[in-house]
Amino acid sequence: MAISKRFAEAKKAVDSSKLYEVQEAFKLAIDLSKIKFDETVELHLKLGVDGRNADQQVRGVVVLPNGTGKSVKVLVIARGDKAEDAVKAGADFVGGEEMIAKIQNDNWLGFDVCITTPDMMGVIGKIARILGPKGLMPNPKSGTVTNDVAKAITDVKKGKVEYRLDKFNNIHVSIGKISFGAEKLIENYETILNVIIKAKPASAKGQYIKNISICTTMGPGIKLDARS
Repeated sequence: MAISKRFAEAKKAVDSSKLYEVQEAFKLAIDLSKIKFDETVELHLKLGVDGRNADQQVRGVVVLPNGTGKSVKVLVIARGDKAEDAVKAGADFVGGEEMIAKIQNDNWLGFDVCITTPDMMGVIGKIARILGPKGLMPNPKSGTVTNDVAKAITDVKKGKVEYRLDKFNNIHVSIGKISFGAEKLIENYETILNVIIKAKPASAKGQYIKNISICTTMGPGIKLDARS
């Protein structure tokens, strides 16, 4: 696939054999962002675990101190008082079985996060095959199956992100926008990195974090020195 002249020039500015210190890496990523839109900054980690083993899974959630810079639309599937709580907390869409039917019959997916209460998981199962492949299925581990729907909504709106291993034992997560500036991006980076370090499985042996890199939406990868 052909690459743009802008990307080629940005790639030349990055030393692929170098491990950049954190401050230098984020400054470089910002300096190389010449796109007219506000690029997302992504963090990529390769972990020394084997995710095929249940006791070596790495997964969780964290609220980034400076948010993600994204406007997140939240659907809450709940009944009664919990539905009222969701409306008061600022959920974009709230409902019960009628929302299940809308997703089932109309293939409606106009939301970014789905939150539900434990008592609704039985009916949510009807749309698991729709939500699952899109990464929208509520899950207790991600805090999206809970009786405290107000807190769950607040966390998501503030910038809660989920991290989890892919099949190659990598973690990919967005940590903000170029417009945040280096200081806020680094604060988000350090927050999620510390959480992932603390989530190291007891059964994992050898080097846990094998490599770290950041990139923008349209930019080249920049390798970081994990020790910095």
